[in-house]
Amino acid sequence: MASPADVEQKYTLITRNLQEVLGGDSIKAILTEGRRPKAYWGKTHLVGTAPTGRPHIGYFVPLTKIADFLRAGVEVKILLADVHAFLDNMKAPFDLVAHRAKYYEFVLRTVFISLGIPISKLIFVQGSDYQLSREYNLDNYRLCASVTEHDAKKAGAEVVKQIESPLLSGLLYPGLQALDEQYLGVDFQFGGVDQRKIFTFAELHLPRLGYAKRAHLMNPMVPGLAGGKMSSSDPNSKIDFLDPPEVVRKKIKFAFCEEGNITENGLLAFVKAVLIPISELRLERARGETVADESEGIVSETTRSQKPFADDDAPEGTVFTIKRNPKWGSSSHYKTYQELEDDFAEKKVHPSDLKVSVEGAIISLLEPIRSAFLASEEWQKVEKLAYPDPSAKPVQKKKKVRLCGRRVWCWCSYDFVNRRRCTTHHHRAKGRMSKATPKHPQTQPFLQKKPHLQSQEM
Repeated sequence: MASPADVEQKYTLITRNLQEVLGGDSIKAILTEGRRPKAYWGKTHLVGTAPTGRPHIGYFVPLTKIADFLRAGVEVKILLADVHAFLDNMKAPFDLVAHRAKYYEFVLRTVFISLGIPISKLIFVQGSDYQLSREYNLDNYRLCASVTEHDAKKAGAEVVKQIESPLLSGLLYPGLQALDEQYLGVDFQFGGVDQRKIFTFAELHLPRLGYAKRAHLMNPMVPGLAGGKMSSSDPNSKIDFLDPPEVVRKKIKFAFCEEGNITENGLLAFVKAVLIPISELRLERARGETVADESEGIVSETTRSQKPFADDDAPEGTVFTIKRNPKWGSSSHYKTYQELEDDFAEKKVHPSDLKVSVEGAIISLLEPIRSAFLASEEWQKVEKLAYPDPSAKPVQKKKKVRLCGRRVWCWCSYDFVNRRRCTTHHHRAKGRMSKATPKHPQTQPFLQKKPHLQSQEM
């Protein structure tokens, strides 16, 4: 049995900064028993919504939360759901899925290491390893026999791509995600608030199959740089993990950031969901609050700096600093996100100052990830296989040349014994060699010595 103080500390770490928690009492019960909770986060979009879709910094939102799970001693399984992704309107062929799953694993592991989070309790699972088994498919059929078309469609409305003529595969998607909870052997599932309908679907239908009801934790959705959803298919709405500093600066420069607007501001949302939680994590670590793992926060070549996103001369407890040009005033330091949001709403913080501050923080986050990529030949090879250059022209096969139909002597083919037909342009045109002497350098001396062999019809 764990002490009440320890249970409360870990539960607070697991549930903080979430938008909604369903079934939190079951997690508390597990912690009270002294057991290690097990969770899973399913990454179904490893194939992206476009041929070149890559993981972007929007993934810092769930990964920062998963870092809290790992710090609290939770065993986390990350599902690379290749079968789900194929069913979701067949976004990519299976031959790309394996490479992209490997690429995601490289990225996610490196992100956790760069944040100083131990990954000994992090497990990667590929969906096809168990979703093609006899038992899983029998349970899927049992589920199909008890779920109406209306309920299945409603559950996947926010996640499955909606098209004019929907495919049957889209109706299977919510049921498969529900079954994953049972076959991965977890206590709770974590995802975005856009998956709430699938989560409630699982809570209703898994008990009907005789399986336990799981808890569900949801984090908020973060808008992209253009104000809408951050998407892999829109290069202007997101920043890739491997973008160099000059590309990051360019994208931040053109990001939507209207003065005083706090409702449709992707930069402010990123500060709230990613930068400040990471600063809080680093401040806790500096105070020695490593919770479940003493090896947390050890500085290495990959982790680099573990300082909060604040100036060196900032007051103690500062989680974010707005840097200004000295001629426009001094820097502003904030201990909570709400203080920053209030100042921006009152136009005390200019959009250009916010952009410069966020830009510097993002570049510092991405620098160790990009360095790890450049140092790994295997990762670079996987990246090329997973995301081939869409502008590269396919190698074209040489077209077969139609012969003229006449048997002639050909000095270009160097075959005077077998009298092979010529495939050069002058025979395609006229069926015989032109009167002009061929310009092939090796035939010139021969033709000059034996002009009577210019052409013979058989």
